[in-house]
Amino acid sequence: MKIIFEKSNGIDGINLTDEKIDINFIPQSFLREEKIGLPQLSELEVMRHYKELSDQNFCIEEGFYPLGSCTMKYNPKVNELLASLDDFNIHPLSEEDLAQGALKLMYNLQNALLEVTGMDAITLQPSAGAHGEMTGMMIIKKYFDTLGENRKKVIIPDSAHGTNPASAKMCGFDIVEIKSNEKGQVDIEALKAVLDNDVAAIMMTNPNTLGIFEEQVEEISKIMHDNGSLLYYDGANFNAIMGYTNPKLMGFDVVHLNLHKTFATPHGGGGPGAGPVGVVEKLKDYLPTPTIEYDKQTDTYYRNYNIKHSIGSVKDFYGNFSVLVKAYAYILMMGKNLKHASENAVLNANYLKEKLKGHYDLPYDEPCMHEFVLSGEKQKHESGVSTLNIAKALMDGNTHPPTVYFPLIVHEAIMIEPTESEQKERMDEFVDTMIQIAKDAKENPEKVLNAPHTTPVKKIDEVTAARHPDLKYTN
Repeated sequence: MKIIFEKSNGIDGINLTDEKIDINFIPQSFLREEKIGLPQLSELEVMRHYKELSDQNFCIEEGFYPLGSCTMKYNPKVNELLASLDDFNIHPLSEEDLAQGALKLMYNLQNALLEVTGMDAITLQPSAGAHGEMTGMMIIKKYFDTLGENRKKVIIPDSAHGTNPASAKMCGFDIVEIKSNEKGQVDIEALKAVLDNDVAAIMMTNPNTLGIFEEQVEEISKIMHDNGSLLYYDGANFNAIMGYTNPKLMGFDVVHLNLHKTFATPHGGGGPGAGPVGVVEKLKDYLPTPTIEYDKQTDTYYRNYNIKHSIGSVKDFYGNFSVLVKAYAYILMMGKNLKHASENAVLNANYLKEKLKGHYDLPYDEPCMHEFVLSGEKQKHESGVSTLNIAKALMDGNTHPPTVYFPLIVHEAIMIEPTESEQKERMDEFVDTMIQIAKDAKENPEKVLNAPHTTPVKKIDEVTAARHPDLKYTN
């Protein structure tokens, strides 16, 4: 396929003005002496070019997208329609009496998220999961600073999301890593061994990144609280437990949610996103300003900037409003059936795990929640076919590769999450493809080593592409 510069035929697609523009106010040193050399095509040819590019991309509308820990599920298109309604297209600096509808929506969304998490107060400001993590850690730091306690450490299990230590470190904490036990869960004795009065919190995901539920979470909560420490809940995997339990019941003090993972707002491509943060009662005075509140006497919604120990604003205005609209629409659409989304996600993951564990290594053979982790260690040892090769071969089977080489505690990890969106027929196709790849790895490894064979772009030198990217077109 030609790039757009090579398609250029000298035809102007658009002429902005015939009038000469006075540019005398621009310093001469900033002006070009030659034409910029942009491609020239008609509007129709430009449209066709970008359509051809989009056809080369894989998307959820095209096939199975089992990225573990990412929840690449189908997002109902009606959400997009609702978010684009003219009545929601209002300026964020609008006076409160002109924005009652938007404020009411955010207030209702706050209450819905509080109900499913069990928390006592919440902010909608953070613009992504990692941003929510940072917000939560800022709240924890401000809390202990206000108490006059200089706690410097945050405990993080070795199966944690990679953003957890980064978020804590950005807030000035030292990271203490603890190993998982033989069941892939937090090792209680390892936790006790590192616990002291310098520990501010532990950051946990439950179920964890292996897709395994932390069975001792209540004991962990008691241990931490007895030490005066807090518990932070990474809500990346909340879609596995929604409607059955919640972070408050497990003993957590701070939680962030990924609206793009659990509540069907778009995911990927750099945004926009949303990562609301909920807290227990004793931390509500530390939330970012403003929160959205309701005055029962005047029957109006307002922005509350009067938060005693607030960490301040963490996002311009009040969060990514269009994403909040989509999440609220999804919650209204699902209602009490939200728990069925978790049911199906867990059922689908266990179905795939049982179908595939005889063909690939399964390091932790435990009942899983919404995702599970296989290993390509056997294939690599027997025929030199790595997990990366398996992922590339999957691209020939109308499937996006799952997450690979994560979590780091599993060698040659293949992390699979089918989500609640997929039907059995599609998952059976995935199973058949995975089994065929395992067979090819044993009987015809060259086929897998040279995959993919049917994609627009074949096997590439990824090391060279990463170290020497070619980002500029030259004739």
